[in-house]
Amino acid sequence: MTETPTGDDGTLRVRLGALRELVGLSRTRLDGEVLAEAGCVLDEAAARERLPTAYTAVAIAGATGSGKSTLFNALAGAQLSEAGVRRPTTATAVSCTWDAGREQGPDGLLERLGIPARARRRAHVVDTTLRGLILLDLPDHDSVDTAHRDQVDRLLSLVDAVIWVVDPEKYADAVLHERYLRAFAGHAEVSLIVLNQADRLPGEAVEAVLDDLRRLLDERGLALGEHGEPGAGVLAVSALTGDGVAELRRQVGELVAARTAAGRRLAADVDGVARRLGPVYIADGADAPAGLTARAREEFEDGLAAAVGAPAGGQAAERAWLRRADRACGTPWAQVARRLAAHQAERRGEPPALAAKRLRAAGPPVVARAAVDQAVRQVAADAADGLPRPWARAVRDAARRGGEGLPRALETALERNPAAPPPRPRWWSVAGAGQAVLLAAQFLGLCWLVTAFVGQPVVGRWLPLALLVGGSVGGPLLAWGCRAAARGPARAWGQQEEWRLRRLAADRGHTQVLEPVAAELMRYREVRERYVIAASADGGQDGGAGVSVPIR
Repeated sequence: MTETPTGDDGTLRVRLGALRELVGLSRTRLDGEVLAEAGCVLDEAAARERLPTAYTAVAIAGATGSGKSTLFNALAGAQLSEAGVRRPTTATAVSCTWDAGREQGPDGLLERLGIPARARRRAHVVDTTLRGLILLDLPDHDSVDTAHRDQVDRLLSLVDAVIWVVDPEKYADAVLHERYLRAFAGHAEVSLIVLNQADRLPGEAVEAVLDDLRRLLDERGLALGEHGEPGAGVLAVSALTGDGVAELRRQVGELVAARTAAGRRLAADVDGVARRLGPVYIADGADAPAGLTARAREEFEDGLAAAVGAPAGGQAAERAWLRRADRACGTPWAQVARRLAAHQAERRGEPPALAAKRLRAAGPPVVARAAVDQAVRQVAADAADGLPRPWARAVRDAARRGGEGLPRALETALERNPAAPPPRPRWWSVAGAGQAVLLAAQFLGLCWLVTAFVGQPVVGRWLPLALLVGGSVGGPLLAWGCRAAARGPARAWGQQEEWRLRRLAADRGHTQVLEPVAAELMRYREVRERYVIAASADGGQDGGAGVSVPIR
């Protein structure tokens, strides 16, 4: 079993696993181009993990005439790579390997790098400090041959560390700094910047050029390993005279002996991918968005309640209760007058009669679609607030898809769940019987008085008058009292009907819209957690506090 390519293999494994899950969860929400770089890093990490960590691949890269082939030969201790005045000299990458001992050979790593067998060399000088080193002499990165430049770019994406070779004349070359060193700013810990041909400069000029080189590197964001800080090393050498070569060999030996260059390179690759993916997963800061808040849910349910007419339905149910109470407890004379008035209005075609006809011929319930659309758009906007653009779009799309069928679902729910008939309280029957008794008292008193007026002898002349007056006054008083008593139950019945309609609308809205939106938000929370782990230098052990999130 091969070792993981890092000294801190646990953290890197966690970060790579989180990045792999992140890509898997995001494939259906993000464009393939956005995730292409992350996929390449994962593929390279898997390929490197299958290879032994006993070997470390270090590339020497530089421009035409920088003397990188001469420096390669100086480190190898033999003339292994062609060096001369002809440009470009190096057309194919050449490797030199220092055997790591009994462990697995370097062939697997060389095959991955694509070094042909004819270009593979073995070190002639045994140097225990460089044991396990595979040193590569790359073609010129500024070669006029595009195939050479493509080969450089491919190998730079595969090697574990890079020695950037510059010369006193072109150390500030814009192509080197902008295309390569700026892009490799995150790989400072596995980079060495070598000012070659230092013998061409006077003693005092070497330090001046190194200082200017450090300034340029700092401006490109490349951290320098000075004063014990991690970063790229900068030194001056002369491959021709051998000055500084021993120090360079020592630094390369330390890099190889640690056997952590591959892991640090992969960690830097993950850092770069996470940095570029930051705006896709975290927008405008590191705080998590609120998502579907209780207020957003409540406003959505209020909008659907208004769309199905829940407040109006509750008021109508309350008024219907009061009308039934009036009919059950009102005076007979008022009921007769009400029927006569309705009959006359119907004969004349007046609006009350027409409204009654419309009510009797009412069709299926109709939902205010505009109100439903507005409620869906509002809850989608609230839920998507603070999300990165792709995930906000996914939330809005989920709400829109659910909202398309919501009006019909609400109408179907209203059809299948009609309002139940209101109950008839027992005291209505008692009140009706009381009205009948008072009506009988009115008739009895009236008949009694008529009999007295025609001269027939009666017992007690004030008694019939009392019956007539008591029946005439008691009926309206009883009706008024019953109406006052019915207001509380009528209000409760109206509230119950409004709550029923609100629940119907809220249940359908929850199924059609809120659940899909919540599912999208849950997916975003999962990918955000994966992103925080992948982007954290410690694999998210500090809860993501160390994540550097780009602000757009």
